Amino acid sequence: MNVHQRRYEVLRRMVDRRLRTLIRRNRPADLHEACRYVLSAGGKRVRAVLVLLACEAVGGKARSALDAAVAVELMHNFTLVHDDIMDHAATRRGQPTVHTRWNVNHALLVGDVLLGFSYRQLLQTHTPHLDRALEIFTEGFIAVCEGQALDIEFEQRTDVTVREYFEMIAQKTGRLISTATELGALIGGGTERELDAFRRFGLLLGRAFQLQDDLLDVVAEEANFGKTIGGDILEGKKTFLLLKALERATGSQRTALMAVMKRKSAPRHHMPSTDEVKRITAIYRATGALDFARQRIRRDTERALRALSPLPESPARATLIWLAEMLVRRSS
Repeated sequence: MNVHQRRYEVLRRMVDRRLRTLIRRNRPADLHEACRYVLSAGGKRVRAVLVLLACEAVGGKARSALDAAVAVELMHNFTLVHDDIMDHAATRRGQPTVHTRWNVNHALLVGDVLLGFSYRQLLQTHTPHLDRALEIFTEGFIAVCEGQALDIEFEQRTDVTVREYFEMIAQKTGRLISTATELGALIGGGTERELDAFRRFGLLLGRAFQLQDDLLDVVAEEANFGKTIGGDILEGKKTFLLLKALERATGSQRTALMAVMKRKSAPRHHMPSTDEVKRITAIYRATGALDFARQRIRRDTERALRALSPLPESPARATLIWLAEMLVRRSS
């Protein structure tokens, strides 16, 4: 374990310890049990750690941003609970999703309560810039919801473009990561130039992160990935791979890809055979979509790292660079 990984683990454990103290009520029993279930399911706590590292990178103390880091992690988990309902997902991190273990109505309430917890936690942050922190957090939350709405809208369309896809993931994925880094820099006392650097870093890293997720959906090992391999194909999701392959496909390849484009999200027991995953993945490879994704991931990661150039050299900046590179090389 290198020095950056050790620092990451220290910060992740800080977040985990604080999360374990949040849910003290026992009634309604099912509601709070389900909240504990979500927060104890593991996860890398990447967004929360980014808050802490951004705070340190501008000269602040990580502990001063811990409540904001936990708030971002809670918001992230809210989005996962609600996304799983909309995606008809049966598992998350290898465990039954909340709506599967309980029911949809219960899962909706769990997500709502987690969001409430996130605002309560952010309000405990000691900073002279709390109003602005709330504004950044709220605008990030709205953008994530708008991104999810676009994702749902795309389910009904067969003319989605790569450009539109990038706009969607900038909101759904990139904005929460940029919210994390901008919040951390604000609480750490960063300058406007540093806040802007972290905003751009987060958006670019978020795009690379989502493209890597699209890629892993077809190339990862299921045991490591924690989700069904090829799930995006089976659900007809408009990913970068599908849209890029369509730009270059002809004949029978295009026919097969359009069948995926026209598929509406449905419960898994209504989905076609996983044999289709192999056929579509082969088309992604033949059209160069897999290679295009890898190239774009590398380019966006390099641009994200360049965005950090206004920051002074520091252990936190070095760990941020290490973490960004790790995220886009991950296998799960």
